[in-house]
Amino acid sequence: MATLNSQQRLAVRHIESPVLVLAGAGSGKTRVITHKIAYLIDQCHLLAGAIAAVTFTNKAAREMKSRIGQLLPKEKTRGLTVSTFHTLGLNILRREQNFMGLRAGFSLLDAQDSLAIIGDLCQHESSGSEEKASLQWRISTWKSALVAPERVLQIAGNNQEKNAAQIYTAYERRLRAYNAVDFDDLIALPVHLFITYPEVLSRWQSRIRYLLVDEYQDTNEAQYQLIRHLAGIRGAFTVVGDDDQSVYAWRGAQPENLQELKRDFPQLTVIKLEQNYRSTTRILRVANQLISHNPHVFEKRLWSALGEGDPIRVLVCRDERHEADRVIAELMYHQFKHRTAYRDYAILYRGNHQSRLFEEGLRSHGIPYILSGGTSFFERAEVKDIMAYLRLLANEEDDNAFLRIANTPRRGIGATTLEKLAGYAALRGQSFLASGFELGLGEYLSGENLVRLRRFCHWIVDLADRSRRSDPIMVIRDLIKEINYEAWLDEIGNDRRGVERKMAHIEALISWLERLYQREEGQSLGDLVAKINLQDILERTQEKKDQDAVNLLTLHAAKGLEFPYVFMVGMEEELLPHRTSIEEGALEEERRLMYVGITRAQRNLYLTLAEKRQQYGETLARESSRFLLELPASDLQWEQEGVFRDPAERMERGQAHLAHLRALLR
Repeated sequence: MATLNSQQRLAVRHIESPVLVLAGAGSGKTRVITHKIAYLIDQCHLLAGAIAAVTFTNKAAREMKSRIGQLLPKEKTRGLTVSTFHTLGLNILRREQNFMGLRAGFSLLDAQDSLAIIGDLCQHESSGSEEKASLQWRISTWKSALVAPERVLQIAGNNQEKNAAQIYTAYERRLRAYNAVDFDDLIALPVHLFITYPEVLSRWQSRIRYLLVDEYQDTNEAQYQLIRHLAGIRGAFTVVGDDDQSVYAWRGAQPENLQELKRDFPQLTVIKLEQNYRSTTRILRVANQLISHNPHVFEKRLWSALGEGDPIRVLVCRDERHEADRVIAELMYHQFKHRTAYRDYAILYRGNHQSRLFEEGLRSHGIPYILSGGTSFFERAEVKDIMAYLRLLANEEDDNAFLRIANTPRRGIGATTLEKLAGYAALRGQSFLASGFELGLGEYLSGENLVRLRRFCHWIVDLADRSRRSDPIMVIRDLIKEINYEAWLDEIGNDRRGVERKMAHIEALISWLERLYQREEGQSLGDLVAKINLQDILERTQEKKDQDAVNLLTLHAAKGLEFPYVFMVGMEEELLPHRTSIEEGALEEERRLMYVGITRAQRNLYLTLAEKRQQYGETLARESSRFLLELPASDLQWEQEGVFRDPAERMERGQAHLAHLRALLR
């Protein structure tokens, strides 16, 4: 208790009525939950098995368990429940499966499984993949709102809604026939169980004598009803949340559940945690000013004892490429000047598509990075395809690469042909490519199948020979033209903009290879591929928490994290706030998202915007985000391109650039 401030101690010790802890960003909410569990066990003599703490992610649950383990000996925590909402729901269903018409060993379907069922139910409809995904989202939304199929059928208006309602009904029947539940059922079915069978509810209320809920602002209707039923008239619970950090409306989160709590539990005690242990006073002043433009059920204002801090720098850039270059230049200069670690820096953006130029720039400067909340450059299918070609050209023994590209794009080399080739290669103890030329293969394959396979093998060997005798970069460009890869992407997809994005990723890969090739003459294609493969392996295998790397992540993925130095990029209308949110009048959540981004920064915050940006193939003028106008002007330092710098700073920046060049050469 000695390490807690007065408000934190009040939240921990209050057990006379239900408690809502309004925990501002960086105010120590997890500390309150873990210390309260220790207080309930140690001071209130409640058995650990009668306490349940729920949160939203396995990572958060693990962190909570770890901290409780530091506060209490293991024997005192035996039987304690610390889990996600969905794990708690699954445990309830397993114990009460008979009441729900489920048989022992029922299956839990993941998103892909449920999408496959929906696709099967739509097989006679002219539904594409987007329509099926939309149906899946609608069904999930109905379940999260506790709306049964029968009710949806009653309120369906037009034919499209009726069709969706019928598929929802059929989907539910199919799940029960399979003795299966989906992810949303893990919350919705226990609520239905408690409403239908009061004796079951009474049993669970006796089992869980005290309930603690983390990230309460992210609860949907079903999760709130689960909390309400388990708490019952005793109201023995503490929920911890921050309505200013509710940024998941798109997956059903309802910050208005804070209001519902006050209505359903009139004796509710509200305790505010406003002291922030993360950020400087200036960063918090900017965050407070921004979020004050949103309506509030409960007012709070963050404060800090960590000092005033530096001004918030606003970097105005020509376009998105200049934005990436400028951010990386600032990062390199700051890191060189202060001798900080790369892991101290984060680049935050509204959408995953914004990461590409930052990834490209960091790679070209040899700066390690971790991509969170999106697809890594090397995980993209189109990059994997082209890299598989290059791996096979560099190493004709690479059978995995051979299998990936033999029929990508389609060239009539089917699964049966490849199985027979693999069998022959195993018998001969050699690679697939070498086996493709042997006369003995004719005993396993014949006719057009053999002709197509050998044509492909000859072409690969010819390309490999050309790459050794001439400029490998030109050979790579020829390869992409010869396989007509862009046309194939067009053929398998129905989204022209998506094809353009994929081709841009391939161009980024080639440009990177070209820079590597120009940096050191005489490198073979094998050398280039080896360097890129090493980067890929490091990205995939290094422990992220131990890796000294710049963090690239979306604002949504940044929630709950903190970094000494933060760059928030793309501060423009239609990016932040997002165009869809502007059209749908959802500006309050966009403002909360920016608030989350600002409050990730501990010491320094940079905001960037571009005067022009490419959109759907054309360059358009951009307007600065309305949110920038809501920030206190005296705390912002606007910097146009070419802003005057004193000679000492210019020299330091030059030294930083030279230091990075030397590191690259090493």
